[in-house]
Amino acid sequence: MSLLSPVQAFTSPQRPYETAMRALLIIVLVLTFVPSWTGAVRLALLGDRAQVEVRRVMLDRRDPARTRVGALTFLGGVSLTSPDPAFGGFSSLGVRGERVALLSDGGNVVSFRLDDRWHLSQPWFGNLPAGPGTGWEKADRDSESMAVDPGSGRRWVGFENSNEIWRFAPGFARAERFAAPRAMANWYANCGPETLVRRRDGRFVTISETAPPHGHGRRSVVVFAGDPTLHPARAFTAWYRPPRGYDVSDAAELPDGRLIVVNRRFEPPYRFVNKLTLVAKNAFKPGATVTGREIATLAPPLIHDNFEGIAVTQEAGATVLWLVSDDNQILLQRSLLLKFRLDPGA
Repeated sequence: MSLLSPVQAFTSPQRPYETAMRALLIIVLVLTFVPSWTGAVRLALLGDRAQVEVRRVMLDRRDPARTRVGALTFLGGVSLTSPDPAFGGFSSLGVRGERVALLSDGGNVVSFRLDDRWHLSQPWFGNLPAGPGTGWEKADRDSESMAVDPGSGRRWVGFENSNEIWRFAPGFARAERFAAPRAMANWYANCGPETLVRRRDGRFVTISETAPPHGHGRRSVVVFAGDPTLHPARAFTAWYRPPRGYDVSDAAELPDGRLIVVNRRFEPPYRFVNKLTLVAKNAFKPGATVTGREIATLAPPLIHDNFEGIAVTQEAGATVLWLVSDDNQILLQRSLLLKFRLDPGA
């Protein structure tokens, strides 16, 4: 049986019943093959039985023995894949011991154990139990940044489109509090809290992804005196100037109190370059403009992608950096998890 085209369906002589049925058929076909007609695209959710596969990657495919890039030593890395179509889009991560937790920009959570031989085990999958919106549209779960309290296990998540910060119980069991800080109210909808850091002294730092109006290339910085969901008004603003042509994608605190910032640039036809910069411990002061010191660049021919998340751990007295990339869930990109050691003299 052949299907009539929309024009044939409405021009051929038909009885009323047949006309109605063909019209219904056309509507079903449109809803099936033209999703944009239905309004906002719904986000896919990870299945509770999703699988994760890993494949080792090199820093430089042309020189497999190479391990140095700037002030970093490459300790290894993997490409993460899954048959679940919702897998990917990772914008932040947390690492504690051998346990890795990844948060996507669609509210999906992936956690697993990764040993020193890069063997993955004990995967766990979930979704944020709440967010700024009531549905599962992109704007409802645009979770771009995450901070963790290693003592309590609580997690704070920055939502980009709404410019809100939410606090979740350990394991993302439930949402506890949220706030829409006035200092972030004028950040562009799609350029909000790409960075969220909980410092050891209890302060929080968030940086906007792109430059605000009249920012002259600088990114807005808000430093909260404590939990931003409890006292969002107890904060001051400053400025961060990334390398020219770069946007901010994440940051983390080093053991000595300095911040390491991930800066990202898109280069046509389709590649990403990242620069890592260091910011002094107390550089952010009310109204100050801060420029970081560049310590490494991930660009061709080295491994590169859309790195959006960074975490800091310590191993045998060494400072270790973890990077995760957001593949935007397209075939041209990958979900990479890389591990580096920071030079002591950096």
